[in-house]
Amino acid sequence: MTPTAAPAAVRAVLALLAAAWWLTPPAAWAAPAEDPVELNRQRQIVDRVDALGDREPAVAVALDRLFEEQRLRLFVVYVRDFSGRSGQEWAERTAELSRLGERDILLAVASADRRHGSWADEGSPLAPAQLAQVGQTAIDPALRESDWAGAAIGAADGYAAVLSGEPVTTPAITPGEADPGGGAGEGTAGTGAGDLVLPIAVIGSAAAVAAYAVARRRRRTATRTTPQGNQAGWSAPQLPGPPEQPPLAELDDRARRSLVETDDAFRTSGEELALAAARFGAEATRPFTEAVDFAEAELTSAFRLRQQLDDAYPEDEPTRRRMLEEIVARCTEADRRLDAVAEDFGELRALEHDAPAVLAAAEEEYGELSGRMVTAEAALGVLRLRYAPSASAPVAGHAEQAQDRLLFAGACLDEARQAAEEEDRGTAAVRVRAAEGALSQGRQLMEAIDRRGQELAEAAGKLPELLSQAEVEGRLQAAPYDPLAALRRAVEASGRDARSLLDPAALGARASIAAAADHITTHRAAIGSRARTLLSEARRHLERARGLAGRGDGGVWTGGKDGDPQAALAETQRADALAREALRLATADTAGYRGPVAPGAAGLGGALLGGVVLPATAEGRPPVPARFGGPPP
Repeated sequence: MTPTAAPAAVRAVLALLAAAWWLTPPAAWAAPAEDPVELNRQRQIVDRVDALGDREPAVAVALDRLFEEQRLRLFVVYVRDFSGRSGQEWAERTAELSRLGERDILLAVASADRRHGSWADEGSPLAPAQLAQVGQTAIDPALRESDWAGAAIGAADGYAAVLSGEPVTTPAITPGEADPGGGAGEGTAGTGAGDLVLPIAVIGSAAAVAAYAVARRRRRTATRTTPQGNQAGWSAPQLPGPPEQPPLAELDDRARRSLVETDDAFRTSGEELALAAARFGAEATRPFTEAVDFAEAELTSAFRLRQQLDDAYPEDEPTRRRMLEEIVARCTEADRRLDAVAEDFGELRALEHDAPAVLAAAEEEYGELSGRMVTAEAALGVLRLRYAPSASAPVAGHAEQAQDRLLFAGACLDEARQAAEEEDRGTAAVRVRAAEGALSQGRQLMEAIDRRGQELAEAAGKLPELLSQAEVEGRLQAAPYDPLAALRRAVEASGRDARSLLDPAALGARASIAAAADHITTHRAAIGSRARTLLSEARRHLERARGLAGRGDGGVWTGGKDGDPQAALAETQRADALAREALRLATADTAGYRGPVAPGAAGLGGALLGGVVLPATAEGRPPVPARFGGPPP
């Protein structure tokens, strides 16, 4: 074959492939086969046919339970079919693509014919015989009745049982939709024109590659200065090796910094978005809302990975490295999405063009909040007198911090007013932006005091539902107490049905999450990754509890008839504990904070602590207001 003949051969093969493609009936390529997939380690449930529906939270609880008890991570994948493979082959290929490890298990389910395949590493504590036992006893009976969620729950509980030396039991069966995701084609039976597409493509591609390789070899031989290949006068080109990987400790530090920086950027962007939405409306700010929501989802996933890394069961080094790299990648993607709309967001707000009106609105809010300071301080005083110190501890310093933010906002507004009078709209806009951020945090701190008072009063009102009359009277006659702490203990000690305990438990969890969130937001320059991670996990567990329990009118948690009140209660209590630990760590971070100082600048220290303004990048330059978008470079 000559060098000019090879391209002609390639063109001929490509023409053959094109003809095969166009001759294939549309029905053959309208329903592609379900090829093995590469799993994301953070997502243990992949449901491509919507087999689980509203029972996915129950499956997630079972997977978490298996991990907590046995430190095994079970991945569950639902597809329509196994693309002509056996379930075992499909699962093995998916595990290979996903680089699953010794502490991972994979359950793959094909909904079209109710088959499953399972995989465990050779070094797994689960033996092949145990996998088969769980499959026969706990998975297949559920699949025969189209109980897709039951199959996964049965698998998780079955694997835990065999490792504990207990008998494997068949799960309670809840029949579901017979063929979720069906109707897309004729299934896998039979052979038609569409079945020939893959063989033709493989053969044709191989021929094309071979023809191209021959032509390339001919041309390379013709252009060499020495016809003896790798002998003297010519050597094969040296391909660059893989990039050197950073040390694991360095990657871990980078992941922690990425979480903190991206979380700060998300919080700042959310505050800026709230100001813009109040002024321009939801429709005008929709693209920015979507960007902030996307960043929040990426952060939630990244924090979930961080929590898995920080738990008491360390992963092997390759797995740890992959998880750290994914944390950095998710933070980077969140930053990219915020940055992508940051310029448009700046044009929407355009404070330089409307500085006088924005300044007037900020001054009005400043006056309102200044008047509320007296009320906030009085409310905090009442909490201190009425309840135990622990009850008001989460908001103990909020009045002082709010006053500090107002002090800074007032100074910024004075400077903005002067700049506006001098027609310096750029400076006026910068100072107004800083004032708005400080006012927003001042309002948040004051509202937290009011909310805490309402939470304590509500908790005190719920105690009689859980305590005897004598116990209630004893509480009232004793020294000041903490109603939320008392309610928490009452829930833990109560032997009542879990359904009746959901609402009081949820009150405590919401109060703990709100307290931690307020502190982290308004002191974020001091807060490390651990407190932020625990807060994110607390929110995730509370959201899972909502899915398990359902919500009734007025926000009361009722536990629907298809829910799992016991699991929901456990998730709620877990959320409460995580949030309280997040607040404890955040408070410790704040106590140890030694940030930049600027003598003579009114309230600047508090503004720096709260992330309202960012430290100057060069000596002698003033701090700049934080803006919508990813972390500054």
